[in-house]
Amino acid sequence: MNRVYLDFNATTPVEPAVLDAMLPYFSANFANASSIHTPGQRARNAVETAREQVADLIGANPKEIIFTSGGTESDNHAIFGIVGPALSRNTAPHIITSAIEHEAVLNCCQAAEKQGASVTYLSVDKNGRVDPAAVRAAIHPETVLVTIMHANNELGTVQPLEEIGEIAKKADIYFHTDAVQSVGKIPVNVNSLAVDLLALSGHKIYAPKGIGAIYIRSGTHLQQLLYGGHHQRGARPGTENVAGIVGLGAAAEMAKKSLAEDAARVSALRDRLEENILQNVPDARPNAAGAPRTPNTTNIIFPGVEGEALLISLDLKGLACSTGAACSSGAVEPSHVLTAIGLSPEDARASLRFSLGRNTTPAEINQALQIIPAAVHQLRQLSPTYR
Repeated sequence: MNRVYLDFNATTPVEPAVLDAMLPYFSANFANASSIHTPGQRARNAVETAREQVADLIGANPKEIIFTSGGTESDNHAIFGIVGPALSRNTAPHIITSAIEHEAVLNCCQAAEKQGASVTYLSVDKNGRVDPAAVRAAIHPETVLVTIMHANNELGTVQPLEEIGEIAKKADIYFHTDAVQSVGKIPVNVNSLAVDLLALSGHKIYAPKGIGAIYIRSGTHLQQLLYGGHHQRGARPGTENVAGIVGLGAAAEMAKKSLAEDAARVSALRDRLEENILQNVPDARPNAAGAPRTPNTTNIIFPGVEGEALLISLDLKGLACSTGAACSSGAVEPSHVLTAIGLSPEDARASLRFSLGRNTTPAEINQALQIIPAAVHQLRQLSPTYR
């Protein structure tokens, strides 16, 4: 059975060229990038080349890129780096975020609340978009940080960061975005977005898991999150994961070169998948289709079925997708993202996310379109709630 993988928002495979770039740094070029001898400096040069490649992808200066273990660490570093100093002074800093952020941001905000911060969780419209006017209205004298994701992991919804960034800039408030789901899929430029802090993750752009980066705009002062040596100019101590960093750099360079071509090809396949499902599955309807979305993502409600049951049925038939955020798999509660856009718990539980990738083929979409309607029909026949 040829399997079809439509869960690229959860993770991507490592590109062969990326793996090839990494391999020497596991063996022949294994030295510590902090060592001053020749092998160490060879590793250091590879790290700095990767820093330039990542910076180039997002329009940053290489000195503004710090390598981390991934998106979660980057989000934590940004949020607690800004909020921490105010908390240590026993003041009550204020954070503005949205109701549909990834848990890496939401759980940071909730932890900050327990330490004395206040947080405004902005609602979103039916397409998952934050109203910039709501950001402006939520700002008050204690506001120190606005953190709004660039693209949502479940819906693909792209937020109006340019407008939000200008609002934060005029108010002299730091602006952070979790760009894990946008970098490498749509154009991202830290200056046009007016962000001070940006998180990205390697395993979403065909680099390995366990490597990511945070963009820190020059002049932005963050409280240290980790303590140790003086690696990466003291911003993030710990021996550098040279092979992972090289992989992230190679993937960033590939993403920049193929971004427009990948987006055009993948969006055409996504649209065909979505349109055919809606034509061939009665009552199916898309979530957030009225907003700008990343080109690879569609989220569809299949009334009358349980999303988990449909997910398992599709998996048994050779198709991998998701009921929402991969980090929330196994949770019995409906997706916080889908309920935030106004879905009932029943509709939220009946929704599946299909996310395509650079390697998705027309043949795989054809195969998916054979599998999905049949699986939904089969489950609906067994459902006491669907008529």
